[in-house]
Amino acid sequence: MIQKLSHTSIYVLDQDKALDFYTRKLDLEVRADAKMGDIRWLTVGPKNQPELEMVLMPIDASPMMDAQRAARMRELVQQGSFGVGVFETDDIHAAYKELKRKGVEFISSPAERPYGIEAIVKDPSGNWFSLTQRKKG
Repeated sequence: MIQKLSHTSIYVLDQDKALDFYTRKLDLEVRADAKMGDIRWLTVGPKNQPELEMVLMPIDASPMMDAQRAARMRELVQQGSFGVGVFETDDIHAAYKELKRKGVEFISSPAERPYGIEAIVKDPSGNWFSLTQRKKG
């Protein structure tokens, strides 16, 4: 049976810009950065979650996409069509302030939700993440 999720892919427009954003701004760490044929296998992950690797996958490198699909995917990513995950924090207001200071773009500022406090972060490609501080108890 399935044990856990170890990798997830985030389609990015530019791997170097994505790498800078996820490591320098969000403070994730590089897990892998290697050439695999014509593809650069680049993964990052939260420092306290070593079992998870987020693949920063360039759209043009996906073996599942022909040129037409890749063009459509680029358009969808740039339009902000994909919410690709939830980052958790124990102090959303401090995290929001620090990330804003680093130049991170937010779609929404921290707001109360039924599950806690949430802000929406946008990466340089157009993907967005929930930044969430869960309710206690």
